[in-house]
Amino acid sequence: MIYDGDKVLVQQKVDDDYSDITFPGGHVEKGESFTDAIIREVFEETGLTISSPVLCGIKDWTNEDGSRYMVLCYKTSRFTGQLASSDEGEVSWLTLEQMKHARLAEGMETMLDLFLHDDLSEYFFYQEDGRWNEVLK
Repeated sequence: MIYDGDKVLVQQKVDDDYSDITFPGGHVEKGESFTDAIIREVFEETGLTISSPVLCGIKDWTNEDGSRYMVLCYKTSRFTGQLASSDEGEVSWLTLEQMKHARLAEGMETMLDLFLHDDLSEYFFYQEDGRWNEVLK
């Protein structure tokens, strides 16, 4: 999450299957550190160069095949550059109040708590009786 005062940077994804609001981010490339990956992904998707990203939690789940998937959540208020949308989606600044009324991607409202509360560090999904459950710890 990139924030500037009371506003956070969001991205409206441009994908036929996924067009809700989320945070910029992406995947780690071979031989790349997690920190370098988030700096690169944010630049590619927003035009901003961030610095001093702080790891503030993880979002994770176990897939049906037993493999584990983890998303590392970083936040920072340090950035330079001009905001520019990309092929990934349109980027803009929203206040937390505006986010309450926006069409957020599934789980974004809960994930926002992970970014905003220092006593939380994990957003975990698990299946039980064929149903997905979520826990914020």
